[in-house]
This record gives sequence, C-alpha cells and structure tokens, in this order.
Amino acid sequence: MSGPKQSITVDVVSDVVCPWCFIGQKRLDKAVAAVPEVDVEIRWRPFQLDPTIPSQGRNRRQYMLAKFGSEERLREIHANVGQVGKAEGIDFDFGAIAVSPNTLDAHRLLRWAASNGGEVQGRLARRLFQLYFEEGKNIGDHAVLVEAAREAGMDAPVVEAMLATDADRDAVANEAATASHMGITGVPCFLFEGKYAVMGAQDSAVLADAIRQIAAAKARGELEPVQ
Repeated sequence: MSGPKQSITVDVVSDVVCPWCFIGQKRLDKAVAAVPEVDVEIRWRPFQLDPTIPSQGRNRRQYMLAKFGSEERLREIHANVGQVGKAEGIDFDFGAIAVSPNTLDAHRLLRWAASNGGEVQGRLARRLFQLYFEEGKNIGDHAVLVEAAREAGMDAPVVEAMLATDADRDAVANEAATASHMGITGVPCFLFEGKYAVMGAQDSAVLADAIRQIAAAKARGELEPVQ
C-alpha cells in the first residue's frame, strides 16, 4: 500500500506580457499532468519586464522597434517565438497587439486572485496570457482586467472597485523588485519549494523531472526548511 500523496509548491515568477512565460505556463501544465502522483500547488509571482511603461501603456510597434532595432529583427523574433508557441498549442497573434501595457495592475489582480485559491489564480493567469497574446487585448485596461477576473470566478464589482484604488500597488512593486534583487533577471523562473530555481521556459520533461526529484527528496526528509 502506498503512502500519502506527496505535495510540493512551485512559485512561477513571470510577467503576463512575456511570451516565454506563456510557453512556460503551457509546459508546466504538461509537467504537472505527467506527474499525477504528486500534488503540485502553483503560485504566480510578479515580475515586471519594464516597470517604466506609463499606466496608459505605449504603442507596441514603436516600443518593440526601439527595443530590437529593426523590423527584420522583430519579424525574426516573432517567427521564432510563434513556432515554439504553436508546438505548445499557442496561437500567438503579435500583429493584433496594439499596446504594450504596464502590468502592475494585472499583477495586483493576480495577487487578489490568490486569496480565492490556486485554481482561480491559475485560471486568471492563463486567461491574461490568452487575452494579450492570442486576442491582442490591452491587459492594462481595467475593463479588460475586470472581465478576465469575472471569467476566472472572482467578484467583478469588488475587483473593479479595488482597481480604482492604490490597494497593493506598493506590495506588488516591492515583490517584483525583490525577485530582481534575488538575481532573477529573466522570466519565467520556477521556484520549487521556495528554494530550487529552474530558469527559463524549460521543456515539460525537465520540469516534470524536477517535480519528481524534489517531491522524492521531500518525502525522504532531505529538504532543508526554508529560512
């Protein structure tokens, strides 16, 4: 007879406008499905690729050209990411994205979603990725965020009221800054049991292996408690 089911936590440090984070989300979902013997609690943590973007956002085409230097380079990057995404079931539509948003409010929303439980937060994270990358929606727009919250199972009127305030702005900004201070310079970053980091959108097999190994080490009592 087998013992109790092992459980581990995975903190996903990501930004909702990072295409590799969307790919990483898909691969993590596959990894979790491949290890049914382990209960995996996924928690989404904030990271801002560019916190200097104003609250109204920037014109995405101009912003990306300034960042990457040429149309040719931008097409090359989009083609590469699009090909990887297609293999993971993502239909990237970069041409539909008009605005590069500031993601602080999206991260505030994800923080509030966590108080509704991991499933709600997970649904919201997936929906925000879809809205931005597959539907070209401005996820800095409060109306878009409120609708995403409703779809994820949150109380839309409460979310709308909270977004209009400064609630948790500092807390989210500080948590995102802390990730940078911890040495996380690129996302996604998968943090297992609060201490073992896997950087980048690794293949689902790599993530599944990490889940198995860390769950086994935890079951043997070999993991040191996080200070």
